[in-house]
Amino acid sequence: MTEERHFEESEEPPSSRHRSNGAAAPIRSATILPLRTPLTAPRQKAAPRFVIGERTETFRQRFYPAVSKAEWNDWRWQNRNRIRSAEQLAQIINASNDELEAIHRHTGPLPLAIAPYYASLLDPDDPEQGLRRTVVPVTGEYYRAPGEDDDPLGEDHDSPVPNLVHRYPDRVLFLVTGLCSTYCRYCTRSRMVGAAGERSVRKSDHETALDYIARTPAVRDVLISGGDPLSLDDDRLDYLLGRLGKIPHVEFVRLGTKMPAVLPQRITREFVRMLKRHKPVWMSIHFTHPDELTPEVAEACGRLADAGVPMGSQTVLLKGVNDDVGTMKRLMQGLLKFRVRPYYLYQCDPITGSSHFRTTVDKGIEIIEGLRGHTTGYAVPTFVVDGPGGGGKIPLIPDYVVGREGDDLVLRNYAGKVFRYADPGGRVGAGEVTS
Repeated sequence: MTEERHFEESEEPPSSRHRSNGAAAPIRSATILPLRTPLTAPRQKAAPRFVIGERTETFRQRFYPAVSKAEWNDWRWQNRNRIRSAEQLAQIINASNDELEAIHRHTGPLPLAIAPYYASLLDPDDPEQGLRRTVVPVTGEYYRAPGEDDDPLGEDHDSPVPNLVHRYPDRVLFLVTGLCSTYCRYCTRSRMVGAAGERSVRKSDHETALDYIARTPAVRDVLISGGDPLSLDDDRLDYLLGRLGKIPHVEFVRLGTKMPAVLPQRITREFVRMLKRHKPVWMSIHFTHPDELTPEVAEACGRLADAGVPMGSQTVLLKGVNDDVGTMKRLMQGLLKFRVRPYYLYQCDPITGSSHFRTTVDKGIEIIEGLRGHTTGYAVPTFVVDGPGGGGKIPLIPDYVVGREGDDLVLRNYAGKVFRYADPGGRVGAGEVTS
């Protein structure tokens, strides 16, 4: 019997060929050809209003002139019309030889796929633009550096049933799909996302994972991820959240997603109403760069916040993308204005082919030190290294302990000034030299 599938989007055929810190430059006026065959969907009744930013509207009119605003704002249309080939990409950006070669060399999972909305944010001329580097392949993906692995976090080892990772005592990671609307080139799960023609995770896999959670009383926290769980339609998410809501020992449910950043049109009013029917659902959103903080994203986050959905951000530290204090400060402060609390800053995982994205750990600590005390504490995420092989998240912070002098703990603040705190009997800083 054929398994039921749950995506609203058509599958991508298995592929044998497709695998700046500054603000984005304005779209050029007449130097690249319009799409030869703009993809369109059947005309539908007008969708509820969703803002379109000026830059994106210029892009839509130029490259998708036959597509109405209602179609453009339909997240299913965006998924069906993702940019998936070098030929499509070359019609909207001046693709470099390195980018084109990387796309043509690709086989297997993590294909090229960029939603038209997100493509509107890319700099058409600068291959080094932050957002462009994160979604357009380069040949650096084909170099495997020492210490890299297809499953660097050992998730498969901690998977008691398919599509479920149980590493921490009270938490599980529930992988409900292998699909994303836009694929990040540094993805920790590049071994699985977009594989097998982007087939849906089967209903039976969902049921097996739900049964495991139900019979494991220690599990109180479920992180629903993938792929991107918001790639599922509302009915399927409603079902999964409803099942989890009926398990007495599950107290905390999170959705891990990048959709509000790469396809904010997914946050429809119907979707938000569905979330409100369930026990509090938190959302962990993957943001990368301040160029993502568009009017569309502001509206999506506003809808979620107004519905009472707590939001936290998770950002990966990426070389040449966001690895300086100024860029990270703009991102974190901008997120607060959108009512998203910065949560984690991740050291880039040693996934195979990611060395061109990875900074030193020192750089992450330097950025945290450049934020702490120089902006509100709400804008300072926790910097973590996910321990290779299943060690879990290990927080790292700048060292503010200078040492001890008798009963005094000697500390330095964000400005480098030294202070003494009376701490009789304490041991912190006992091994440090204060002179």
